[in-house]
Amino acid sequence: MPDWLRARSRATPDKLAVLCDGRSVSYTELDRLADGLAAGLIASGVQPGDRVAARLPSSIEYVALIHAVARVGGVLVPLNTRLTSAELVVQIELTKPVLLVADDGRQTADGGRWTAVTPSELTQSPSHPVTLSSRPPFLPSSAQSIIFTSGTTGQPKGAVLTFNNHLQSANASAYRIGIDVNDRWLSCLPLYHVGGLAVVFRSCLYGTAIVLHERFDVDAFNASLDADSATLTSLVPTMLHRLLQSRKDRWPASLRLILLGGAAATAELLAAAWDAGAPVAPTYGLTEASSQVATALPADARRKPGSVGKPLLFTEVRIVNNSAPDRQGGSLPPGEIGEVLVRGPQVMAGYYRNPDATARTVRDGWLHTGDLGYVDEEGDLFLVQRRNDLIVSGGENVYPAEVETVLRSHPAVAEACVVGVADAEWGQRVAAAVQLRPGGVVEEGELLAFCRARLAGYKVPRQVRFVVELPQTASGKIERRRVGEMLG
Repeated sequence: MPDWLRARSRATPDKLAVLCDGRSVSYTELDRLADGLAAGLIASGVQPGDRVAARLPSSIEYVALIHAVARVGGVLVPLNTRLTSAELVVQIELTKPVLLVADDGRQTADGGRWTAVTPSELTQSPSHPVTLSSRPPFLPSSAQSIIFTSGTTGQPKGAVLTFNNHLQSANASAYRIGIDVNDRWLSCLPLYHVGGLAVVFRSCLYGTAIVLHERFDVDAFNASLDADSATLTSLVPTMLHRLLQSRKDRWPASLRLILLGGAAATAELLAAAWDAGAPVAPTYGLTEASSQVATALPADARRKPGSVGKPLLFTEVRIVNNSAPDRQGGSLPPGEIGEVLVRGPQVMAGYYRNPDATARTVRDGWLHTGDLGYVDEEGDLFLVQRRNDLIVSGGENVYPAEVETVLRSHPAVAEACVVGVADAEWGQRVAAAVQLRPGGVVEEGELLAFCRARLAGYKVPRQVRFVVELPQTASGKIERRRVGEMLG
């Protein structure tokens, strides 16, 4: 397999590769940036198979680093810039990267210390293009990245995605949504998310451009829509909701598709978007499947409200009954709700250094998503619930067990139950019912400050209710459904 960026720079050297913050680079210029970073990686001792962690805001340099790590045979570990130091330590200790590239140099975490290098410090000026002659071949089966996705126990799991995963995902997406040589993907999803990373590789493989934003800002996004000739973008429902509230003008004629995923979109939101002329295509995907699994083009989505469409090329979806997995040969008939299973060449290689979780999640080639849904007679997928207890707030995944563990670690707290409460803007907001220990005293503000020091901001509860006793089932388990009703 060729070096994707090197091949692209030779095929279309002068085409726009990335436009970011008023600065643009062609594919030739991006290739040179990647070469300088690759030379720095080699000088820093990075060997094939080594992990290279990155904690950076979205930028042209970050895009170049993604390609540079691949060029030297390394494995990228993109770190969420919103995590606390304690959360970062867990991910770094699991992956043990040989190098951390960060925008703020030296990082400190829980009394430990590691040295990070900035992209500018890493960049060298090689006298000739970096080659892979002394490196293993650029193999499809080689790991490209380890992307973290939390588990229901609150422990982070690193999904290992290969180059073939990304290649097959790019091919399948292109078959569904098409490619235009003048496509520009307006991307505000962070590059530590699989959706943001997918755009980097797809644009390189297609020879199209990225209009890259560091973060989602309503005014900046609207201005970019009107000025930068964007044809594609990826949004989560919260972003679309804000745009519909703020946008006075019609959506530009250049914009041919909005991939809407990350959380379930309400029928009201979709109807408002289509009425405003927004070309919304509901999509379903997950990190373990390298982003997209199924996508409904706007006309099909309007015909079948609530559907996320048919599986992509070479992707299979089936619905099984967890309580009777052998029923109907493992699959439920159309219309019956069960767990969504996915199989295809874009399914991850496994969870890094977690064979037990891998064995539970990928069985006989089928990825057990934990999501509930059904297919209709035409094979279109409808989602009922994303991962039983998962809270999706503003497109970010929040697992209650992780937040509950932090709440229970406060000396005044005996027990806690965290649920998602419906929210018009965020989709869901994080809410907690807290039972104090006998004699325990803590104010809501103090408890939230305690959480903020240990959790990323989007995981901190927006609502706390102190209760005398949490509702329990007959078997003594906390009855999460009743807590949700109480807080909703």
